[in-house]
Parts: sequence; C-alpha cells; structure tokens
Amino acid sequence: MARVNHLVLDGSVRRAGGGRVLVGGSPLILLRLTAAGAALIDRIPVGGTVGGTAGGEISGGATTEALLDRLLDAGIVHPQLAGIVHPQLGGIPPHQGAGDYLQAGDVTVVIPAFATPLATLAAVVEACAGVAAVVVVDDASPTPICPVPGATVVRRTVNGGPGQARTSGLEHVDTRLVAFVDSDVTPAPGWLDGLLGHFTDDRVALVAPRVASATGPGALARFDSVRSPLDLGPAPARVRAGTRVSYVPSAVMVARVGALRAVGGFDPGLRVGEDVDLVWRLDEAGWRVRYEPAVTVQHAPRPSLMSWLRQRHQYGTSAAPLAAQHPGALAPVRVSGWSAASWLAVAAGWPVIGATIAAGTTALLAGKLRTVPDGTRLALRLAGLGHLHAGRSLASGVTRAWWPFAIAAALVSQRARRAVLMAAVVPAAFDWWSTRPPLDPLTYVALRNLDDVASGCGLWTGVIRTRSLDAIRPDLTSWPKPGRGRTRAAATPVQPPADR
Repeated sequence: MARVNHLVLDGSVRRAGGGRVLVGGSPLILLRLTAAGAALIDRIPVGGTVGGTAGGEISGGATTEALLDRLLDAGIVHPQLAGIVHPQLGGIPPHQGAGDYLQAGDVTVVIPAFATPLATLAAVVEACAGVAAVVVVDDASPTPICPVPGATVVRRTVNGGPGQARTSGLEHVDTRLVAFVDSDVTPAPGWLDGLLGHFTDDRVALVAPRVASATGPGALARFDSVRSPLDLGPAPARVRAGTRVSYVPSAVMVARVGALRAVGGFDPGLRVGEDVDLVWRLDEAGWRVRYEPAVTVQHAPRPSLMSWLRQRHQYGTSAAPLAAQHPGALAPVRVSGWSAASWLAVAAGWPVIGATIAAGTTALLAGKLRTVPDGTRLALRLAGLGHLHAGRSLASGVTRAWWPFAIAAALVSQRARRAVLMAAVVPAAFDWWSTRPPLDPLTYVALRNLDDVASGCGLWTGVIRTRSLDAIRPDLTSWPKPGRGRTRAAATPVQPPADR
C-alpha cells in the first residue's frame, strides 16, 4: 500500500533573496517567506520541469501547517508517494488532516460501455482485481452486453453518454471510493495502489493518473504518443481551471463517493466535457483534485484519420458549454495585455515598437519587485518567459480559436498571411525540435495543424450552438488579479461529507 510521506517542489519553483522569496506554481505566484518558512522549504527537494505565467503576491508568516496547505493549493509543492515515485528523496510529511489509508477493498470500479466486446470488458475487469466490486454500465447498446465474469452488469434503457452511464453506476456503489475506468483503457498492474495514497489528505476528492496513448503503427499513433489530448504530461499537479493542468480526463479517475454526491456528480446535460465540469465543481467546493503521472495507463489511439478528426472535433464542442457554466475559466488565451500588444506590433510589421513595449513592461515589473532581493534579475527572467509564453499562446489562439478571423485577414492582407503562416509553422516546428517525436518534421507540423483545425471547428460549432462568444474571449489581465487560485487557497478548508 503506497503511503504519502514526502513532499517535492514543483519544477517551476525558483528562490531569490537568500531563499526568503519563492516564485513558482501555476499560475506563477510570489511568496515572501519568514525564516521559519524558508527553513521549511530547504527541507523539500525539487523535482519535475514545468512552466507558468505571472501571478500575484502572498506574504509569508503563516504557521507550518497553513503554509503547507497554501503551497499545496498553489501547486508549488506536491505529495510524493513512497514506493511509487522516487522513494529515496528526502522531504517532510505533508499535512494529512483526518484522512486514513484506503485500500483496493474500499473501491468500486464503474465501467461505462456501449457495444463493447465482451473480451475487452473482461480484460478491464481482470486489471481491477482486488477491488470491492466492478459495475459495468451498458449505456443502451443495440445488443445488450452479455454477463461479464467478475462484474455486475447494469443496463440503461436510454443512451445518455458516458457521464450519465457513470452516474448510473455510482448509484450502485456503497464503498468509500469509486474508480471510473473506460473500456478502451488498459490499466497497468498496481495502478490503483499508486493513486490511493493521495486520499490520506482528507481534502483530496479525486485523483487521476497519466493517460498515455498506446503505441501502434502509423503516423497518427506516433503523433498521439507525444501529443494526445488525454496525456497531460510527466509533472504532478494540483488540478484547477486556468493552471498548467486545468482538468483530468475521465478515462481513469478515482474519487470519494461522498464528494461526488455532494456536488451532484456528472452533469447529465453534458455528453462531452462532463469530466472537466466535475473537476471544476469539486475545486469550487473547496476540494483538491490531483494529477499523478507516476501512474500511467494506456488509452487506445483512434484507428483512422476520420475517427481521429471526429475525436478532436467532439472535444472542441465542449468548450462553449463549459465556458457558459464556468465564466472566465476557459479563456483560449491567458496573457498579459502588454505582451499581446507587443506581439501584435511585431505581427503588424513594427518590431521596434513591439520590442519597446516588451522592454517597458519589464521595467514596470522590475519596479513592482524593487523591494524583493534580486528583483531586477527576477523581473528579467519573468518578463522574458512571460513574453515567450504569450507568443506561443497567441499563436495557438490564431490557429485554434480565432481561425475564422485569421482566414478573413489573410485573404485581404499579405502581412496577415505571413503572420498566420508563422503562427501555424513556428510553434509546431519548435515543438518538433525540442521533443524529437518519432515523426518527420513535415508530418508532425501537418498533423498538429490538423489537430488545431478539427478542435477549432468543434469550438465554433459549440459557439454557434450556445450563441455565446465566451469560449473565444481572451483573458488579457496584465498582472492577474486575485482569482480562482488565490481566493480558494485562503478559504476555510472544507468539511468533508460522510464517505458513504
């Protein structure tokens, strides 16, 4: 049984001022530490490599327990599970509240299914050996699913999609935890033990592993092996809207039954994006959601180009309904307004003006950090990384969210055509160079842009259906005001409901 007994600093963390100033997390925040707080950080090792964007400032002086809670909420530190991830690392025990150690016998697995072959379901059930029970939910398949050895089959009379199928399965759960596992996922041995340790923190409501695309022949499988929308990368994270890991897919997730029932479970009105909505509602209710990439499961890639494009398009349609239900949580681009102005000037053919704006914002940031030791050097680093991040984010917005406007501009302006071409090629080529995927650069760039086009078309399908532009409206906050992360980090910890 894995136990949480270490903390590790996020790879984004940087220290200044003799260790008394901490910069890191997602979104990036700056903390001033007391001597006791700095000594606490000295005992936590660094691991992972992630990025971030500029954020607010929090004063130090909190007690050790309160500081650890704030660091966990900000994504500055993460729990490490001994025996699962680098057990040799030094560290300190995180605040564990009233939580206790849960085991596989405390878990019921729910598998939503629609016209799924019996052999496929049997393989998933076998991978879940040791749990209290397995419930297969037949979501009104044209031919009813046959009895599955080792599982209870529950049949729905009306197809409602995976979210409603999971909710139907949840009604049959009487254990403290439920694990949702899709039928096209192959869990690795020991996958459940690698997640259960997080529930020693009594504020953790849901934990999800890394969902990697299974290797296979063909360019699509090789592309998804490095850029699947379900694969959220190798670094652990506190999951929250507007952060580096803003959601986790429901392909595999383990959750407290009491927490799910307290927030109403999956939204029955969402066929796509229901997992994102659930994660955000749990976060809004004061729970923690964790992403644990030390545990990896395999997800079957789409077998053809058309099914691959349909998947991307379908995922894109979820953006507009989610933006309507969670205002401000789904901006396609989150950058400083000054960074946006700088890049816009460059795209318009005025690079000197763009560079001047960038230099001016760097000077303003240095002024804000004048009371921070090494503030000027820190401002240069933050501004440089911020402008680079803004350029990549804006390019993604052009190719994915704002492509109708980009095409219209390109039809009438040669300069706009060059800018759109650069947005489509340069970030993709840089990704290929930095990751060296098992594809030639032309194929990789082409597939990445097909990915953007399919997702962007889905996004606009949702925009038209909802008659709302929220999903394509950028967030150009210059220095992020206190928001989702900051207010909730300081909130009173939730009182977890009964687990049953």
